[in-house]
Amino acid sequence: MLNWGEAMIEVKNVSKRYGSLRAVTDVSFRLEKGEVLGLLGPNGAGKTTLMRIMTGYLPASEGVVTIDGRNINEAPLAVKKQIGYLPENPPLYGDMSVKSYLQFTAEIKGVPRSQRKERISSVIEMISLETVAPRLIENLSKGYRQRVGLAQALIHNPDVLVLDEPTVGLDPHQIIEIRNLIKNLAKEHTIILSSHILPEVSATCDRVVILNEGKVVAVDTQQDLSSRIQGEELLTVEFQDAGEEDVISALNGMGNVAKSTLLQSVGGSVKASVSSSRGKDIRADLFRLAVDRGWTMLELSHQGLSLEDVFLKLTCEEAQIDE
Repeated sequence: MLNWGEAMIEVKNVSKRYGSLRAVTDVSFRLEKGEVLGLLGPNGAGKTTLMRIMTGYLPASEGVVTIDGRNINEAPLAVKKQIGYLPENPPLYGDMSVKSYLQFTAEIKGVPRSQRKERISSVIEMISLETVAPRLIENLSKGYRQRVGLAQALIHNPDVLVLDEPTVGLDPHQIIEIRNLIKNLAKEHTIILSSHILPEVSATCDRVVILNEGKVVAVDTQQDLSSRIQGEELLTVEFQDAGEEDVISALNGMGNVAKSTLLQSVGGSVKASVSSSRGKDIRADLFRLAVDRGWTMLELSHQGLSLEDVFLKLTCEEAQIDE
């Protein structure tokens, strides 16, 4: 049973059926204000369907979505004013200039006439569109068109941004620009981000929701998902002025250490992999060990599964993880 409290977004037991086909089944999760959530899943997992339900483009067959406490079914217009949506293929008009297009979207999204000029200028500056504002959209690069799509999602200053594949088709430089932009936007907006580029999700998102065949298979931080799947905490530790036999013996003699493995021993520096029992944090114990033995600790880092590893285990191998 989920313990729901105050949140910017709550998705409660949402399902979507098309006849006998279930695109989404009993999906539940929540976002706090200012959080960036990654929505992941294989093709056909139900990500786009879920985002369309959350933004009011599709009705749910069952369940409810609330934005800042408002039920999207009961107050659709009020809720939509709080949401900015960037679909995978942004709704752009190539024969319009960037500025005229933003004027058009500001009008249809209800930005008051007295505020439009200031809001358009603000968004153009925020998204770095100054140099292309007078140009026709059809003449822009893919990167700039994606920025214009993001600008239309922001033009009415929504509390929530829903971004479907915001970096699709961009080159590495453009991806980095959009990633940094999303991080800056998170200071004032709650963001749901769907992407097939898992390193981008890992670098940008606070937590992830992983869908498979329309169902939620995991909701958590990458680090916690990694630990739950591995069944243990795995650390890398490196000591200077230490002998390899002394280090491995000392590590194996520590409480809550399941196993230690020598990784490297060069010039008085010893690096080892240390696994602890599930739920046991041994970092303070490792620092005390270094002090007691007179070793200098050069490194202490977490060895987790990558987001790609977690994703594959949960969607391809159908791994079961403890809640």
